[in-house]
Amino acid sequence: MKDNVAEEHLYLAFSHQYRDSIFPLHTSISLFLLSYCDCKLFKVFLVPTGEDVGDECVTKNLAGDLEVHLISRCQLPVVVQSCSLPAVFVKDDKFCRAGLSVVLRHIIQKTFEADPSKKDVLELLGFKKTCLKACAEVSQWTRLCEISIPLAVERFLTASPEHCQAIPPDILLFERKLGEPVRVHNDDKIRRQKLQQQKAGAKAAVPVLGEEVIEELKPGEGRERPPSSLELSVAFSKLLAQEAPDAISREAPHIRRTKTSDLPLLDHVFAEGLYFTVADLVLLPCIHQFLAQHHRLVEVGIIEVGSHIWSSSCLTTLLRVGVLIYFFLPFMQENGIEAKFSPHPCPNWTLDWTSLPSAVSPGEGKMSRDRALRKQQQLNNLVAAVTKLAKPGDLIVDFCSGGGHVGIVLAYMMPSCQVVLIENKELSLIRAKDRSDELGLNNIWFIQANLDYFNGAFNIGVALHACGVATDMVIEHCLRARAAFVISPCCYGFIQNTDKFKYPRSHQFKEILSYKEHMILCRFADQTAVQLPPERRLIGKQCMGLVDLDRAWAAEEHNYSVQVISMEPESCSPKNNMFVGIP
Repeated sequence: MKDNVAEEHLYLAFSHQYRDSIFPLHTSISLFLLSYCDCKLFKVFLVPTGEDVGDECVTKNLAGDLEVHLISRCQLPVVVQSCSLPAVFVKDDKFCRAGLSVVLRHIIQKTFEADPSKKDVLELLGFKKTCLKACAEVSQWTRLCEISIPLAVERFLTASPEHCQAIPPDILLFERKLGEPVRVHNDDKIRRQKLQQQKAGAKAAVPVLGEEVIEELKPGEGRERPPSSLELSVAFSKLLAQEAPDAISREAPHIRRTKTSDLPLLDHVFAEGLYFTVADLVLLPCIHQFLAQHHRLVEVGIIEVGSHIWSSSCLTTLLRVGVLIYFFLPFMQENGIEAKFSPHPCPNWTLDWTSLPSAVSPGEGKMSRDRALRKQQQLNNLVAAVTKLAKPGDLIVDFCSGGGHVGIVLAYMMPSCQVVLIENKELSLIRAKDRSDELGLNNIWFIQANLDYFNGAFNIGVALHACGVATDMVIEHCLRARAAFVISPCCYGFIQNTDKFKYPRSHQFKEILSYKEHMILCRFADQTAVQLPPERRLIGKQCMGLVDLDRAWAAEEHNYSVQVISMEPESCSPKNNMFVGIP
């Protein structure tokens, strides 16, 4: 066991208790993981969402010897007050992690770091340690586990009986996913083993589990053979850290010659497939509460349906409509919509990079010299715009901050302002904090969280190359806070309808463009790479301008003044548009 582990505070919301769970379910899930990992590294605080909540009411049903403290929202560290819970904060530090997936992954990582013998805990992060790593806006699976199912179950439990007849759609979606074929690393080999087992027959099947594993699974006399399902055998071998015998990996010649398309599909054992992951620990408290509330669902076999046909449409047809764009742009112009760019307010403004400490410059990282120069040019544009907007005492939020290129420059150049960096990727934010520590900055904070988990007040929002829908998320945060914004979009081809955002965004665009037509526009807006012919890049730039004009008009519907500007020089990036919005 490693010593001198820094004390970290885990803050969990508390609204009420129901049966054996604390609500919101995110809190029950977090406590469940702490118990499963036998983790005592965190000082745990419950933050009541209501009034008149006593210690006994909160802690009477907590399992084990976990010590829990009660704290009011106003007593939270300032940076934590700006986040949705759960959140983890290192005492006397400036680094905050917020959001269920980020917090759960951090608990697992810290547990293993403190005790490397707990390899089974680290395995909860799955293959390549990526389970629930992608943010909910990008990953449908993360969104289902982190947001959709916990909310669906909470609503189901609080609904009146007449509204509980239908199973929540998100539960049905999860059930359908369990009916889909399993995709795992090296599944071709496992599927060939399954085929060999099927052909050999149940009696002659080669067991995957060794005798010592059987002892652990079936103690006492009268033991049965291991599960005949190869999927269960592989799953238990993983759970018990057993290696499959060599014999099982040597397929017969006719098995090796079988086409992949003719191999049997693998069935789910756990939520993500064959292996037990943190996703199972998230879903178990939710599904448990759902089934406990309505046991009749088990009696009618709803959890064993597994026969839904789930199909989804895609936009591959857009590949066949490229020629439409040549008719599309004139059509937009005929309807009074044309990409327009405002003059750059200070095209020649630049930081004196040679006089700045090396930790301020993006070249401090592993960038090539040319890329570092382009990044400096991009930063010149954003810093110039923010400088014109900022006042002493302002709070500036660098959304999707990555390694902190924007936020660190702003914090260094504007010591009278506070700067908060928000980023979902832990390693990027740690690099940013290391650079900040080297500079001795005391006006900067770091939050590892998905954008949705930040809900604090601020004056200016900044984002450099916010990918796809992330640009619209940043704009929404700024509108909600009535904050100014300086944003450079990116990855237009990733824009698509989500639960929160529907496209087109503005009333003017909705009147003449369908969603599918808007998607065509977005696909062509991504055609700006330097290796493309100049005429293609010009069309891409026009399409970028139209997509961003739609966003600007949507913001103006909320009483904002918005300019779409081209960065200077335009060669600093193929994605060189920049919004400047003022309430």
